[in-house]
Amino acid sequence: MLALGRKPRPDLPELDFFEVATAPVVIEQMDAGGIDLAVLDGESAPAGGLGIAKQLKDEIDECPPVVVLTGRPDDAWLANWSRAEAAVSHPIDPMQLTHAVTSILLAR
Repeated sequence: MLALGRKPRPDLPELDFFEVATAPVVIEQMDAGGIDLAVLDGESAPAGGLGIAKQLKDEIDECPPVVVLTGRPDDAWLANWSRAEAAVSHPIDPMQLTHAVTSILLAR
């Protein structure tokens, strides 16, 4: 959230963040709608963001776009497998994350 800030681009509305801590709540909130984009931690435990992204894409008909945060650049293939629209690796580069998020939001 700090890497993105509330207003990453002047041509986008201010971002609202909704932070959750468990996989069931992520799935529940995404299924309920009202989320424009999800940023998931691919390294979280016990349920990783890559697996959650795959589940969301498989189970929600009009799933919002997903950005996954991976442990290393070599994990990009896992992000591809999860069907996430973008992946950003640790350590988080604010410019790279902002570009990934804003590109997806502008395309919508």
